[in-house]
Amino acid sequence: MDFQLQSDQDLIHLYIGGDEKGLVELIRRYQAKIYTSIYLLVKDEYLAEDIFQDTFIKVINTLRAGKYNEEGKFLPWVTRIAHNLVIDHFRREKRAPMVSNGDDFDIFEVLGNYDESTEDRMVREQTHKDLKTLIQQLPSEQKEVLIMRHFGDMSFKEIADITEVSINTALGRMRYALNNLRKMMQAKELSLKN
Repeated sequence: MDFQLQSDQDLIHLYIGGDEKGLVELIRRYQAKIYTSIYLLVKDEYLAEDIFQDTFIKVINTLRAGKYNEEGKFLPWVTRIAHNLVIDHFRREKRAPMVSNGDDFDIFEVLGNYDESTEDRMVREQTHKDLKTLIQQLPSEQKEVLIMRHFGDMSFKEIADITEVSINTALGRMRYALNNLRKMMQAKELSLKN
C-alpha cells in the first residue's frame, strides 16, 4: 500500500485501526508546515520542537480517544492545536518559569529522511531562512494571520474564529502582510544589486 497516495482521512482511519504508519505519513506530510508555523511564533528552535511534540501527543491522544471530528481538515485542526499550545506557553511564561516535562517521546525519531540533493537542500534552507527573517519583521497580527493561512492551510473563517476578529479584519491583515513582505523583498533585492 502506498501511504503517500492515501487521503488524510484514510491515514487517520488506518492509525485508529492500529496501523502506526498512518500517523507516520501524516506527520511526514505536514511536519514542515506545522513546525515552521510554531517556530515563527516562538522564535526558538528547542521550544518549537517541544511544542511540535506536545502538539502530536495531543493529536495522538485525541485520535485514540475517538474524539477527532471528521468534518474538519486535518492540517487546520493540528495547526489550531499548535497555536493554542503556543498561546498557553506564553501565558505560563508570564506567570511561572518554564519547566521541562522530561518526556522521552521524540516525534523526529519516528520520521525517516527522504532524498534531497545537498545543493537543493542548501537553496531551500537559505530561501526559508530569508523568508522567515522577513516574516519576523511583520507586525504580530499580520504575522499570525500569514502563518495560519500559509503554513496552517486555514480558511479565513477559521483564522477569524481563532484570533477573535471579523473575517474582513483577518483578510485585511493578510493583505497588509503580503504588501509588507513584497516591499521588504523589493528593498532587499535593491540592496543586493547596489
